[in-house]
Amino acid sequence: MSADANKSTTNGYEKPLPSEEQQRKINEVRKLLGPLSGRLSIYCSDASIARHLRARNWNVKKATKMLKETLKWRAEYKPEEIRWDEIANEADTGKIYRSNYVDKYGRAVLVMRPSCQNTKSTKGQIRYLVYCMENAIRNLPPHQEQMVWLIDFQSFNLSHISVKVTRETAHVLQDHYPERLGLAILYNPPKFFEPFWTVVKPFLELKTQNKVKFVYSDDLNTRRIMEDMFDMDQLESAFGGNDRVGFNINKYAERMREDDKKMPSFWAMETTPSEAPQHSLTMATSSDSPNLNSDSDTSDHEKNDTFSLRGMETEAVLSEEKGLTIDDSKNIVGEVH
Repeated sequence: MSADANKSTTNGYEKPLPSEEQQRKINEVRKLLGPLSGRLSIYCSDASIARHLRARNWNVKKATKMLKETLKWRAEYKPEEIRWDEIANEADTGKIYRSNYVDKYGRAVLVMRPSCQNTKSTKGQIRYLVYCMENAIRNLPPHQEQMVWLIDFQSFNLSHISVKVTRETAHVLQDHYPERLGLAILYNPPKFFEPFWTVVKPFLELKTQNKVKFVYSDDLNTRRIMEDMFDMDQLESAFGGNDRVGFNINKYAERMREDDKKMPSFWAMETTPSEAPQHSLTMATSSDSPNLNSDSDTSDHEKNDTFSLRGMETEAVLSEEKGLTIDDSKNIVGEVH
């Protein structure tokens, strides 16, 4: 395991306080965005703008461009309007769900089980992922902005690999939920996953790549990551914890429906006095977001690269993945660089 794994950043938790210079940049972005209203105005809190700035290394132009694309996406896709009954069929097998425990930093935990994939629609799978992201964000404590992904590779095989879904997942996470992922733990990935990781790694920004950790139940060093991050009595036994209560779709559905009822108040109360943008809070439609397409810095090539759920790219041929060789001398544990 790398020496970095012994540092506090091993757990992927960092929350620097905004400086005076950072606040100035936040104000610059807000000015470039222009007037916003309704949910888009609420979304653009200081904290949200700061996340986009951090994702672009505090470059105001790049962060503004990124945020405009996200506002456009939210106005069209309306992720906050997705409800449980719309995506419940995607959840039956427990392939993604928000756990009823958090890590030691208070971060929400999304459990993912790729082997439990139960549908073939990329659009439906991504919509369910977005629902889960929005739900996890709603359940974060006031001091916390990030979440943890626990990815369980039990019973995982080649038939569960989809470069297409992985790439779209990376786009959604990086382009529209910047700085929301604190850490992604890949638990007991099989050896054949290594060439797949080689294929998908270029889809991820370096900052995201460094948030991915490979943990193996038979490796004491990497198991320590779980002990450092979680209360082992609360952590599921599938991840080395002591809780043997499994996923129950009926109980989970009840939790999600209760959370859905809280959505309107969440968007009404999201803005705090310290973060409140000085814009009208009347309900927005897609036409309430002026100048979201304007960006003199955006080339035609960059526009074509913008993520769109309506324009899925052709999935890479699985045989290409199988053709990759595995460097057996490579020991992927701890932090992945």
